[in-house]
Amino acid sequence: MILENGKIWLMDLTFLQLEDEMVRFGEKKFRAGQIWNWLYVKGVKSFDQMSNISKEVRQKLHEAYDISRLKISSDNLSKDGTRKWLVKLYDNREIEMVFIPEGDRGTLCISSQVGCILTCKFCHTGTQKFTRNLTIGEITGQYLLAKDLLDDWSGDNEKRNITSIVYMGMGEPFFNYENVKKSVEILNSKAGLNFSKRKITISTSGIVPQIKDFAHDIKTVLAISLHATDDATRSKIMPLNNKYPLIELMAACRYYVQENPTARITFEYVMLDGINDSEDQALGLVKLVKKYRLPVLINIIPFNPWKNSPYLQSSRNKIMKFGNIIKKSGIKVTIRKTKGQDVMAACGQLKSEMGNN
Repeated sequence: MILENGKIWLMDLTFLQLEDEMVRFGEKKFRAGQIWNWLYVKGVKSFDQMSNISKEVRQKLHEAYDISRLKISSDNLSKDGTRKWLVKLYDNREIEMVFIPEGDRGTLCISSQVGCILTCKFCHTGTQKFTRNLTIGEITGQYLLAKDLLDDWSGDNEKRNITSIVYMGMGEPFFNYENVKKSVEILNSKAGLNFSKRKITISTSGIVPQIKDFAHDIKTVLAISLHATDDATRSKIMPLNNKYPLIELMAACRYYVQENPTARITFEYVMLDGINDSEDQALGLVKLVKKYRLPVLINIIPFNPWKNSPYLQSSRNKIMKFGNIIKKSGIKVTIRKTKGQDVMAACGQLKSEMGNN
């Protein structure tokens, strides 16, 4: 990305691209390694801090390149400790990012698009007009910004505040596949941020071709937004199902586990009162999993309401009964705790209200 100041934003480059850029710039390849270490191991925000690079070269770099952070428009703290940030991009559009602390763990939920091209009926983000995909640097930049805000640059993996990253914020990650893929490369780089792929989850609404690609390249944890076990119900709440019906989605999931025998898929299932929370739906979910022989975790999610949302949350009794049917079948199931609802930071509530027209 070239910013308004005419400089190239280095955060948009992978390591190999940075090497090529340094050669084009007239520097040796090793310069890329120095810069990469300063940016992603030490977390510096100015070329002046790069003490093993000569002052003359630092000045040249400063004149041609930008390494500044994304900005924060608002910082909202929930009573349960969840933090939701409205993040301003360089074109003044905004996205949301959420940090969820729990004991000695902390999950950072990041966005991949401004708005969302999908229109899932239970999701607040789906009511916001899709504007554009995020660049590589805008995706990884959320993590860098969160590390700044949470004072998380100690370098000790055992003492990280952010212990997992989930691509479950605004947008459908698989509709921004290449940038998401390259952002994972940067997060996972052993010479940089060194964030394990086993601690990164990418959630998709079910983009079948990209699930098959994902099986061979990105290979983080895969989560599928399922939310119904028959096509009629799923198409009603997730119009994408008309393009990729359950038979195709399940076949793609089966392909994924065949290519990755040790992997387990998470099926996310938001509970909507009177829509998808019946015992028949629970039994249908068990049948799907067994039929396609899928190693899965079912993550049951109580619906989080938003203004004018068309659905109600299922009762606690229904949620527990649904979960017990799955558990008795031998399939692992969890019921997600609702966090950050008071600041609209809970699952399905994200929507940036400013600067995205």
